[in-house]
Amino acid sequence: MTASAAAMVVLVSACGGTGGGSASAPKNFDYLSVTENTTVKTALTTLSKGECKSADDALPLKVETVPQASLDQKLQLLAGQNALPVQFAAGNAPALTQKLAKAGQVADLEKQLRALGVYDQLEPAAVSTIKALYGGKLEVLPYEYNIEGIFYNKKIFTANGLTVPGTWDELVDAAAKLEAKGIQPFSASGQQGWPITRLISGYLYRSLGPDALQKVADGTAKLTDPEYVKAAQQVADLGKKGYFGKGVGSIDYDTSLNQFLTGKAGMLYMGSWALANIADAKQDTLGADNIGFMPFPAVAGGKGSIDQYPSNVGLGITLGAKTFDKKTGAWVSCIAKNYGSTALKDQGSISGFKVNTEVQDKNKVTTQVRDTISSSQQNVLWFEALFGTKATTVSQTNAAGLVSGSLSPEKFMQTVQDALSAT
Repeated sequence: MTASAAAMVVLVSACGGTGGGSASAPKNFDYLSVTENTTVKTALTTLSKGECKSADDALPLKVETVPQASLDQKLQLLAGQNALPVQFAAGNAPALTQKLAKAGQVADLEKQLRALGVYDQLEPAAVSTIKALYGGKLEVLPYEYNIEGIFYNKKIFTANGLTVPGTWDELVDAAAKLEAKGIQPFSASGQQGWPITRLISGYLYRSLGPDALQKVADGTAKLTDPEYVKAAQQVADLGKKGYFGKGVGSIDYDTSLNQFLTGKAGMLYMGSWALANIADAKQDTLGADNIGFMPFPAVAGGKGSIDQYPSNVGLGITLGAKTFDKKTGAWVSCIAKNYGSTALKDQGSISGFKVNTEVQDKNKVTTQVRDTISSSQQNVLWFEALFGTKATTVSQTNAAGLVSGSLSPEKFMQTVQDALSAT
């Protein structure tokens, strides 16, 4: 039995559907985050010294971080011990958070926010996205609200006579021209995996329409169906042609961002959370004015539309049911009223909380993304959004093999489908 499986056994037996034992009142506003995401930690720290100082005086903010790859196992172990922190990054797949909620471990956030009188501080689009992910319930808070697309280097595009691709074929053609000039077309993290699988779902949504992966979740389609394998083949072909550069499987998230922000790659598929990195002059030596944002391109004859943006709330943050008391409520109320403005002002980060004070965007690309979010009429999810924990892990750990050539598109999709079928 693996450590993860053992942790889940502990979780199930400890919770038993009854919510387990009771917890004493918290002494700190404990927040378990992931090492890779510093945006939320930074914004909460700022609030603890400013608008939320009184809440922090009563219940001091205390942050712990773990690598994102270890998050699910950590949450399962803590839940089995009835020791979940006051606030914590939700699991890598919504399925884990839903399991914790059914076991009575996660606070009913809609109920709590309405009781605090701050439910209206959430952007409706963010609430809609959360409920689409979590079975119609508000189980996480939108510390981030992101759309996804392709950031591109304007300088490189202009110097090489490239226009923004409107179709997949045009995107591949642009990548070929960059490669021929000795410029790495795409930067991506094969180590994390999801920046690659997001390309598969992008192609699926454009070719088969916005319900492509819902059909897989419903069992009316399989990832092994020819039209689904084709999407994996298209992404594998990018890797075969060298468009992700050398050693993509060993490239971590920070390195992939650095490659793009220092001008070493022409394009980067990423979510709008990267605006915080773009706004940081120490990271972005390219300069924000030299970065543009485009939607995932259309697929010729496809059923999807380029104005259907993948959207998410980042790594959602939730709160423990057993530690949600008056002091916790004071923190949450303050966060709801102030987080949106603080994150946008200090880090250029867009959240699902309303911005209650006038904040000037850090740069033009932030304005472009905010305008895109406000005008977007229909959103879609991402490749693993409707997968369970096991299938999510299988998908992301095998993505590098798909683009490095060690795993065929057929085998990749079969492996993920087998993991889906086993849950």
